[in-house]
Amino acid sequence: MQIESIAIENFRVFKNTKLDHLPRLITLVGANGTGKSTLFDVFSFLKDALTQNVSRAVLKRGGFNELVSRGTTGPIKITLKFRESGGRLATYELTINKNSKGMPIVAREILKYRRGQRGKPWHFVDFSNGTGYAIINENRYGDVDAKAERQQYVLDAPDILAIKGLGQFKEFQTVAEFRSLIENWHISDFHINDARQSNDVGYAEHLSTQGDNVAQVAYYLFFSHQEVFNKIIETMARRVPGVTKIEAKPTEDGRLILRFQDGAFQDPFIARFVSDGTIKMFAYLVLLNDPKPFPLLAIEEPENQLFPELLPELAEEFREYARRGGQVFISTHSPDFLNVVKLNEIYFLKKVAGFTQVIRASDSALFNDLIQAGDVPGALWMQGLFGELK
Repeated sequence: MQIESIAIENFRVFKNTKLDHLPRLITLVGANGTGKSTLFDVFSFLKDALTQNVSRAVLKRGGFNELVSRGTTGPIKITLKFRESGGRLATYELTINKNSKGMPIVAREILKYRRGQRGKPWHFVDFSNGTGYAIINENRYGDVDAKAERQQYVLDAPDILAIKGLGQFKEFQTVAEFRSLIENWHISDFHINDARQSNDVGYAEHLSTQGDNVAQVAYYLFFSHQEVFNKIIETMARRVPGVTKIEAKPTEDGRLILRFQDGAFQDPFIARFVSDGTIKMFAYLVLLNDPKPFPLLAIEEPENQLFPELLPELAEEFREYARRGGQVFISTHSPDFLNVVKLNEIYFLKKVAGFTQVIRASDSALFNDLIQAGDVPGALWMQGLFGELK
């Protein structure tokens, strides 16, 4: 699946914001406080609302009154347009409001596909306040003469997403696919110190959002996906001069540590003595070479702790991940990173009257002319020209 557009209403700094024509690699730039982290929190909010419930997702962020845009009473609305595995354009609309007791509820939830260019869309899911219907003959979708067969359902509570319950059943394939998409989003909250720590012996198939299980994932890849592990080592040796070998080593007291071999030294370095950049690059390569890629990655400021010359290399690793089918959102302040992304992959966030607007750089005739004349996006960013985008 690929998200093609995101529309957000009344979610903190996003009073009425839309990101359209989204490619597989999206780079977000803007001054501090313009909403880059908030956009990633929209992804986290949807995932929390699905895996837990809407009330917990809202309370985790300080409550409805703290989450809703200043000066408004709501509702909060998030709309995603995406291509499902069959290539059809789908729309998911989620509207969150408060009930009479002030508790967050799902005021409306819709998952729909349009039948061709002019066909009336089928609402595979349409729920309000905990009740609604789902289409039970989705196998007929696409038939010219097919009519939707609907069945009513009542959820356990009005703060539960319908896609959470219905997505567990095979007969709702469309709903299940969308539920799986959100459940497998990876919104990175990487911390260097967590990645340095030793872990209990065992394995993990996927890198956690904090990166604290990188040794366990390396252990798993070494024994279960040797070719992937070898590719990571080869890439590290190519991208980070000096690193010739990496191993996940069990200790006598039942812990697992990472050891990095530098060709200039006889003994390997334990992870806690290796540079921040080396650890971070290794963790990113473990994430980007996952045998089962996440459908969406959201990573904030990958340039932190990395040598500037590594950023173009890392950007290419992100692009390769996107080519394999994942969709990658990156926020950055780095001109080195911007220099190797395409103009239509750059989205500029700025505050206007206290709320965020998002502008795609390739929509600017000036920027297109400057790039054609030989300028690079990073130079335009350093010159402050992004602030002139309208």
